[in-house]
Amino acid sequence: VEKVTMPMEMGNVTTVQEFILEGFPTIQHLGKILFLVHLLAYLASTVGNAIIVTITCADSRLHTPMYFFLSTFSFVECCFINAVIPKLLVIFLLGRQTISFLACLIQAFVFLFLGVAGFFLIAVMSLDRYVAICKPLHYTTIMNPKTCFLLVTACFALAFPLITGLVIKVSQLSFCGPHVIPHFFCDLSPLIHLSCSDSRSVEMLAFVLISFILLTSLLITLTAYSNIVVTILRLPSAREKQKAFSTCSSHLIVLSLMYGSCVFIYVKPKQTNRLDSNREAALVNTVVTPLLNPVIYTLRNKLVHRALRETMCRMKISR
Repeated sequence: VEKVTMPMEMGNVTTVQEFILEGFPTIQHLGKILFLVHLLAYLASTVGNAIIVTITCADSRLHTPMYFFLSTFSFVECCFINAVIPKLLVIFLLGRQTISFLACLIQAFVFLFLGVAGFFLIAVMSLDRYVAICKPLHYTTIMNPKTCFLLVTACFALAFPLITGLVIKVSQLSFCGPHVIPHFFCDLSPLIHLSCSDSRSVEMLAFVLISFILLTSLLITLTAYSNIVVTILRLPSAREKQKAFSTCSSHLIVLSLMYGSCVFIYVKPKQTNRLDSNREAALVNTVVTPLLNPVIYTLRNKLVHRALRETMCRMKISR
């Protein structure tokens, strides 16, 4: 662990100006190998999600509500992993674990804001699939461009004040040591735990807000998929049922990983109980699911495959 010049005297109070991200101390000796593994996962996830955004914008056949929501979700995922993984790569490769107090708060805000917006988008995407499968005759009327734009805007508009207020509350806490964050990025849970002031009200606020966001999004998603499953069971063709269930099961795998890891990390009043195990769960949320999303949500789709092939062919011809 690097030495840092972190204390700064303010009257009788010593405030922390820098934190040390502990990372994964038990396997830190495997830094170069871990760097390579996470770099490959980071590049694959970034490229996969970027391809989805690019193809959706470039191909007019993909200018539909479903692909609009998917491309927005992929854009959020790109930004989400870039908020966390680059710093983790620096820790693995160079061992630079220090982060300033301001940079720590900014990283926590960006991570949580994009994460919350992503969960709201998942709920919107499930509603889109519900309307498409359960009310196909009214789909184009309900999911018109204006409605789609308003739904996406609402996801970000709801996430911003919720997370901004929470991060401001955390920034007003006193930090006078220790300064080692038992995590690989600045999540609010371990950060609140380091405060030397009474943080019970902030901890409870974080618990209530995150629980409300996750459980509301999960309830909407489960309700939508429950209705979808009922509709699928009524399909006359066994082949149609199998195809629909195959798609739904793939989506539910990603949803289980995302919701499961986040509920494990955040939905418990006492965040001090499992700070060490939170790191492993956070890896699932920040590395695994962004990597799986492009494959499961769109890259398995035949229409996307066709659009991708045609785009690559046009690029070759233009050369």
